Parts: sequence; structure tokens; C-alpha cells
Amino acid sequence: MAFSVDSPDDDIISEINMTPLVDVMLVLLIIFMITMPVLTQSVLVELPQASAEPTTTQPDSIAISVLRDGTVQWNSEAVTAEQLQQKLAQIAQLPQQPPLQLMADKAVQYQHVLTVMALAQQLGITQLGFVTKPVE
Repeated sequence: MAFSVDSPDDDIISEINMTPLVDVMLVLLIIFMITMPVLTQSVLVELPQASAEPTTTQPDSIAISVLRDGTVQWNSEAVTAEQLQQKLAQIAQLPQQPPLQLMADKAVQYQHVLTVMALAQQLGITQLGFVTKPVE
């Protein structure tokens, strides 16, 4: 039984084989060369011309406030539940409804806000937004 001491053929190769890396890079280069003309190619389209008439103006928004005690204001004017229903019904009949901005005091009971929201939904109001104070 003979053991050989270190022979020169058993040395560890400490070099990195660059051939697979070069192959991958060349394939990527070819892919980019093929796809770039496709991405930069544009189609010429002659667009039709239209008159530049102004669109109908957006009506002013209406502010509905629900105060701490549950009273409702329409543009800073106190209204009763019947008056609110009449005004919302008039807004709902318009062909282009103005946006409603609902502002509620943070201490108001949720039921008062929910009543206004439900009434607006029942009457067909489509644009109702909530106004909040930004966090400082």
C-alpha cells in the first residue's frame, strides 16, 4: 500500500472560469440588440381635429356642516331636517350636481352624520365628499 505524497497533478485550481459569464453576457447583449428597435419604433398617426369649445363649468361646491349639538348648516346657514331634504332634492334634480362637502365636528354623534349621508344617498346625490383637518 503506497501512499503518494503531493503530486503536481493534484493542485487545486484557484482561478474563476470566465467562460460561462461571458456566454451569459453575450446572450443578454443579443437580446437587448433585438428588442431595442422594437421599443423605439413609433407609429405615425394623424389625429383628427376638433373644435376647442370650453366644457361646461363645474358648479360651486356646497358645504354641509354638522355641528357638535347635531344641528346642520347649509353654506353656514342653519337648516332644519325638512329644509335640508328640500335642498338636497333640488340638487339631485340638476343635470350636473355640484359636489357636496360634508364637514362634521369631531365631537358630534355619528348618528347625525349618518342621517345626512343616508338622506343624500336616498335622494340620488352622487358627489359627496368629507372634509377633514390635515394632521400637523
